[in-house]
Amino acid sequence: MTLSLRGATVLVTRPAAQADTLCRLIAQADGRALRFPTLEIQPIDVDNALIEKALTCNWLIFTSSNAVDFALKAFGGKMAGAMAVKLAAVGQATASALQKAGLQVTCVPKTEFSSEGLLAQPAMQQVSGQRIVIVRGMGGREKLEHTLRGRGAEVAYLEVYRRCRPDIKCDELIQSLRNQQLNAITITSGEALQNLLTMLDPAAANLLRKQPLIVVSDRIRQLALELGFDQVAVSPQPTDAAILETLTTLLNGENSGRSN
Repeated sequence: MTLSLRGATVLVTRPAAQADTLCRLIAQADGRALRFPTLEIQPIDVDNALIEKALTCNWLIFTSSNAVDFALKAFGGKMAGAMAVKLAAVGQATASALQKAGLQVTCVPKTEFSSEGLLAQPAMQQVSGQRIVIVRGMGGREKLEHTLRGRGAEVAYLEVYRRCRPDIKCDELIQSLRNQQLNAITITSGEALQNLLTMLDPAAANLLRKQPLIVVSDRIRQLALELGFDQVAVSPQPTDAAILETLTTLLNGENSGRSN
């Protein structure tokens, strides 16, 4: 199927180092990507004792590809020696990052790429007495921890990066909004969405809320509606290809069945 954006301008809010693929796909579909990162990813120092503890647990759960990338740097060459540790990933992109590093993934959702999807997997049901370390960025959702503790597991966090709000100029985005030259927005996390609104002045933020918004989960969709966005569509998967397909469906006037 040929996807066409018919010259539409799409706001891409992924971190700068992760935006290239979506921007390339938008360009290939006859669209224009306006880059405006609303998150900056920075490594944090990890205590060696925490790393040693993580490498002797029963499960390491990775919550994002960022978690994989920064954990591998923090672990150095130690990860390959932790053959007894089973690895889980919340989504296919995270699993692929582990596999590219030569690591075997034991548990990953087949369809719903989220904490809820991972928790629904059979391997995450019977975890009583097991030690589980969740590898993630600083802060974030507590769904995994609370549910796994409720199932009898001993759960700890290994936080390997932090998310910050970038200090960048907003002139091009504000001008596009005022001139009605922006056709859609892509968002892949609730924090990215909240940062986006905070980075703009109130008048520009109000113009932004009137633009079609593509998100990657029903949870972010609900947040967007609470923040006042008029039209929100949910990509069936958080992949760049799925986001592009949702974009073309929305902008070509087709009903995806998951928009408000």
